[in-house]
Amino acid sequence: MSPSVPLQEMIRAIRSARTQCEERGVIQRECAAIRAQFRQADNGGRSHNLAKLLYVHMLGYPAHFGQMECVRMIASPRYSEKRVGYLGAMMLLDEKQDASLLITNSIKNDLSHSNQYVQSLALCTLACMGSAEMCRDLAPEIDRLLRASNSYIKKKAALCAVHIVRKVQDLGELFAPTARSLLAEKNHGKYILNDTFTDTCLSNTVSNECNESPGVLHGAVVLITELCGQNTETLEKFRKTVPDLVQIMKGLVISGYSPEHDVAGISDPFLQVRILRLLRILGRNNEAASDAMNDLLAQVATNTDSTKTVGNAVLYETVLTVLDIKSESGLRVLAVNILGRFLLNNDRNIRYIAMTSLQKIVGTDHNAVQRHRGTIVDCLKDQDASVKRRALELSLALVSATNIRSMMKELLLFLSSCPPELKAEAASGIFNAAERYAPSQRWHIDTILHVLTTAGGDVRDETVPNLIQLITNTSELHCYTVHKLYRALLKDISQQSLVQVACWCIGEYGDLLVKGECQETEPVQVSEDDILDALETVLQSHMSSPTTRGFALTATMKLSTRITDNVDRIRSVVSIYGSCIDVELQQRAVEYNALFKKYDHMRAAVLERMPVIEKNSPGHTNGVSTGEPVKELKPVQVKQGEPQHAANQVCDLLDLLGGSEEPQQPQLAACSVVPAPPISTSTAGGDLLDLLGGLEPTPLPLLTPAPTMTVYEKDGVTLTLSCEKQSDSGLMVTLTASNSTDSNISGFTLQAAVPKSVQLHMKAPSGDSLPPSDTAKVTQMVVLNNPNKVNLKMRIRICYTIRGSTVQDTIQIDSFPTH
Repeated sequence: MSPSVPLQEMIRAIRSARTQCEERGVIQRECAAIRAQFRQADNGGRSHNLAKLLYVHMLGYPAHFGQMECVRMIASPRYSEKRVGYLGAMMLLDEKQDASLLITNSIKNDLSHSNQYVQSLALCTLACMGSAEMCRDLAPEIDRLLRASNSYIKKKAALCAVHIVRKVQDLGELFAPTARSLLAEKNHGKYILNDTFTDTCLSNTVSNECNESPGVLHGAVVLITELCGQNTETLEKFRKTVPDLVQIMKGLVISGYSPEHDVAGISDPFLQVRILRLLRILGRNNEAASDAMNDLLAQVATNTDSTKTVGNAVLYETVLTVLDIKSESGLRVLAVNILGRFLLNNDRNIRYIAMTSLQKIVGTDHNAVQRHRGTIVDCLKDQDASVKRRALELSLALVSATNIRSMMKELLLFLSSCPPELKAEAASGIFNAAERYAPSQRWHIDTILHVLTTAGGDVRDETVPNLIQLITNTSELHCYTVHKLYRALLKDISQQSLVQVACWCIGEYGDLLVKGECQETEPVQVSEDDILDALETVLQSHMSSPTTRGFALTATMKLSTRITDNVDRIRSVVSIYGSCIDVELQQRAVEYNALFKKYDHMRAAVLERMPVIEKNSPGHTNGVSTGEPVKELKPVQVKQGEPQHAANQVCDLLDLLGGSEEPQQPQLAACSVVPAPPISTSTAGGDLLDLLGGLEPTPLPLLTPAPTMTVYEKDGVTLTLSCEKQSDSGLMVTLTASNSTDSNISGFTLQAAVPKSVQLHMKAPSGDSLPPSDTAKVTQMVVLNNPNKVNLKMRIRICYTIRGSTVQDTIQIDSFPTH
């Protein structure tokens, strides 16, 4: 192929290549020819060669050797070369490359050029790849062009100013007065679609005589929006422009057909969307500005055609504005009804954004959203996974005491057929809703058992102890629960959570199962052998996890005091697992065998029925009641030279706080804590310590509640920290998070970092979701080892999702509570 082939022939040759190797060969030959021509001093085809090089760059091949040629062509006096040079600069250069600094002077000269199209080229390039240094140098030129009489240049300059403000926020004050005056422009248009300036000299040809160029007003609104978002003082100044913006918007809404700006029957929808976004910023947290735009928003909401996508875009921005400002209650209901109509749209994208918006306001406008509950529940059957997830989140948020039965019926039906990736989220949401709004304890138990039967493998770890606690608190339903769990165990032993709860109940209330005197369900005759057969099936099943086998073995052992005819069979089953390969199971079996052989007289007392399990309360520490509530301590300020105790990071990000400090001599920090009364040790308790023989009973030390301090409290999320010393260099840190808002928090994670010389082990958290109104908490246990006694500092990163928005925050702790 000749080096002088036109661009079209090069494209044709590349496309006709049959293999990638052949394509690379064509491009390499052409690039070599282009390099050779670039080296020639008198080269008349520079723009031709650079155009071919840009096509090669678009295909993903290296074209960096053309950067200097772009710089030379930008400095050329010929418009044809300057145009290709600027285009090449926008594609091949960015602010990180030194070559971009070489075109600063050329851009400055072209900004003062007499030809508006040359000025436009310079403005496009600066808005596309201008660095902070270039923006500072050329900002006065842009401000001058904003005051020009040419509308075509003012439009370009306004969007270039947006890029400058984003790069250098301090320059916003320079453009604020000019931006205010641009609102008086009568020219507007639909050609600028994004905040960033991507229009590369593709505007329509404009007559210099009439000086009519679309986009000046649009560019002014975008610039003001950016200025208001950068500076609160500027925001207050531009709140005075709300009446002007309202008048502009009314003119667009009531104006007749305009062929230049009409899109599907809507007059300049792009400008309408931009004005609505600006009004949302100006009216936020300001009652006067909100009152000035209420009538306009109602007019837009009622007069805009919702049958076209363009109309839906304007309506969606209107809804967001209504919900974000201090609008009237009737207007908010109108906005929610518009979102309800979006849910009926055939376009899944529109349904998705409708549910995303409803999710954000369900806490503040709950009753208005409840009117569309049926439509939202129908979206659970949608084929799109994203729509299903949003519908699930919104449906869970709509559950209340009045609709718990109907909503739970729909959610359980969805759980039985939902995708695997949604089962865990659905099960967790159902558990939280049932705990908050259960109409009766039997209904609560039935609901949780239904979830365990349907999605037992996807529930969180805390489900089993929570259900066990619920069962112990409902003594009148023990017979009913154990019968129902026994039948579920016979049907399916693959759901590990269900099997664990069933084994626990059979072990505790197996005598009720044998009696068969349950009035709550159909009478079933169950023998002692049937119960033991079911437990042995669990012990021998390959589907049972080590934890499940532990539940089954303990249940079998407990039955030795609840049934009388099969004690020898239970003793033989327990003895078999004394040589089990699983250490935990083996240890249990050995201890249970010791109960049979050495302490058979104590077996009935040791294996008696569990008392009612209460939730952790401030008056309990480590499961022992202190008789007095734990007093929350203020943070202890550690003086110079004192060792500090801190939490650590999940994955050894130990260098977030810099290098470790030199070891210092420890000093005791005074801390006032109410001591607990001493615990008396009975003779039976002493015998329990000697199950394996050779251990003397040791008096228990005085227990003192671990002092706590609040380290984070923001937007309803509270994080407390407590420390408990394990050894001379070991420390157990407990982080406890709670949620006092009305919305559910999901994806809650904690990360921490300490100096390098500290070793850490962060245990698994108790969960990753925080239900509203402090109904449950998430705890994170951290074990620290500080052998060098260095001063500890801890940085904690908190991440969570609330109302569809992800929140991330970082705190640093320099002092810790100690005993």
